[in-house]
Amino acid sequence: METHVDLALGERIIALRERVVAHFDAGNWEEVGLLTGCSNVIDRHPRLLRSLHWSDEDYAGNVLSVLKTIAAKDLNALNTIATYIDQHFPGEAHFISAKPSEHKITFAPNVFHVPDALPESDLVAVMMPFRRELDPVFQAITRASESNGLRCLRADDIWEESAIIQDIFNLVFRAQVVVVDFTGRNPNVMYETGIAHTLGKHVVPISQSLDDVPFDMTHHRVLKYLPNTEGFAKLEASLAAKLKQFSISRPASPGSSIDDEIPF
Repeated sequence: METHVDLALGERIIALRERVVAHFDAGNWEEVGLLTGCSNVIDRHPRLLRSLHWSDEDYAGNVLSVLKTIAAKDLNALNTIATYIDQHFPGEAHFISAKPSEHKITFAPNVFHVPDALPESDLVAVMMPFRRELDPVFQAITRASESNGLRCLRADDIWEESAIIQDIFNLVFRAQVVVVDFTGRNPNVMYETGIAHTLGKHVVPISQSLDDVPFDMTHHRVLKYLPNTEGFAKLEASLAAKLKQFSISRPASPGSSIDDEIPF
């Protein structure tokens, strides 16, 4: 009988996936299989151990698939896996990444404090200048996000910390996708983009002019838009197509890869 994956269970599985991706090797999977009685689920998955061995970009997705299958078989097995990670990787550092990597980094920032929060699979963070003429741009981004079942926030939507830069860091830390508008070469947006890259987030750049894109990033794809009604409508449509790959309500089409479309 298939277990219904509600929002709370989905967030729990995603959080566990991040810990597994950050730490597990093939031996850990074998041990977890024995402890949970799910060795067959792990061994029979066509891509899990292979993608782990070759550090393929679909490993994180394969981990998610296996954890969902394990949860459907025995919800208590998720507790067993979490306890296993606590015991074998005590004092684990925060590791937030959009894809698995051979090299994990431990970071202890001095300017920010790391929030007591987990990445939110339906959250899109927007980094852009706070200018009234750009409000239609934010509205287009919001509509594109909502059409895919995603939430859209920018720093002025929240006020949780005394320092705005901490609110920005918290927002980027929690988001799955970060949309950055380089229009006007705003230095704050450049700084925030660097934070997003360091945290391993999927970054989607947009701009009214490609001349505003920093030289170091000119080799990446950018969504260029015009500052008029037609331009905002085209931006919304193009961005919605990209964000569809992160939708919590519409899975990506078979055979597609996030990195086929999303830059950075």
